[in-house]
Amino acid sequence: MLVALRPIEDADAPALLAILDQPEVAGWWRRDEWERLDKNDAVTFTIVLDGAVVGCIQYHEELDPDYFSAAVDIFVSAAVHGRGVGSDAMRTLLTWLIDVRGHHRLTVDPAAANARAIHVYEKLGFRPVGVLRQYERVADGSRRDALLMELLAAELVRG
Repeated sequence: MLVALRPIEDADAPALLAILDQPEVAGWWRRDEWERLDKNDAVTFTIVLDGAVVGCIQYHEELDPDYFSAAVDIFVSAAVHGRGVGSDAMRTLLTWLIDVRGHHRLTVDPAAANARAIHVYEKLGFRPVGVLRQYERVADGSRRDALLMELLAAELVRG
């Protein structure tokens, strides 16, 4: 394992907000979107690499037994892009959600134009389901499409 995931702490906010201000990250995650996290029921972790805060990962569970599943989301610092940090953090969380929480199905919904993220998710075993048209509001108030992707537990590329 390359990274450690730990529960987010108030002291992480300056580093995480600085990451969200990076142009490579800000194009996909709005700062005010992240600042709303404490107002929803997502479970959020800080991604730590060699003692430094390098990103954030979260999940949200659908707890109805008939639809029991989880959705995940992540952002990582541009300084560690291309080093396997995002895929390692995702694999760590996905493995835990499957092996410990008992999920059989997981989803992620990157912006349809976010080729880097989509590539990472495909390497982990996610498959495209379809385009969610005008799915999310972006900084200028317009809306962009997202790609809904899903992963069944047996499809996770663990190694």
